[in-house]
Amino acid sequence: MQVVILCGGKGTRLREETEFRPKPMVPVGEHPILWHIMKTYAHYGHKEFILCLGYKGHVIKDYFLNYRYQSNDFTLKLGQDQQLAFHGTSGGEDDWVITMANTGEDTMTGGRVKRIEKYIKGDLIMLTYGDGVGNVDINALLEFHKQHGKLATLTGVRPPGRFGELMTDNSLITEFNEKPQTSGGRINGGFFVFSRDAFKYLSADAGSILEQEPLRKLAADRQLVCFPHDGFWQPMDTFREFEMLNQLWVRNQAPWKVW
Repeated sequence: MQVVILCGGKGTRLREETEFRPKPMVPVGEHPILWHIMKTYAHYGHKEFILCLGYKGHVIKDYFLNYRYQSNDFTLKLGQDQQLAFHGTSGGEDDWVITMANTGEDTMTGGRVKRIEKYIKGDLIMLTYGDGVGNVDINALLEFHKQHGKLATLTGVRPPGRFGELMTDNSLITEFNEKPQTSGGRINGGFFVFSRDAFKYLSADAGSILEQEPLRKLAADRQLVCFPHDGFWQPMDTFREFEMLNQLWVRNQAPWKVW
């Protein structure tokens, strides 16, 4: 199944890293966060991607156009009959199929999704943001969407708790929780599934924001359901979050590494 990833935002709150590259290309370990997201979907068998490019989209194009050179050792024979021999494989990504679609420098999320409709082949697509990782069970999400028979499903996650959480009974602390998610309400964590008819709710207008009129209208029409995810989920919106994700990766404690 095709996976659409929103890759066009400017990431202004992470200016230290995004001045010269789009946020999906900000590294977690030795790979950009976009690679981590794609590896998650590929683990569940979904290896056909549509990347909605915008701000500095050429950086993403260059990365994948040169992916084999970056990922492998190779021997180069110079001269008039130049020859190149690669050693090894790309690490499991040889069968990925990636469509890179320019969706506008300043286009908002709804407009970006609508503008790639021409590349959609089947009755269902998956969609997520290019700056957040999680250990979401992608195939369970897909089955959830099919069972409910609605036009759209989003993954509802627990907001990451910045300072930890205290569970109390009057003044008695009953639980001290330093986990990254709180136990309160859920927020939109991305990892969507859309039926083809959901595109009728979208506009190609550059100012169309997926999270406003389209999702609100789907909800009002009782066509939007929430897949609950209580596991790990973390966006990379700030430098502190960038550092936290990199520390988890370096320590081999990355919960989203399901592959």
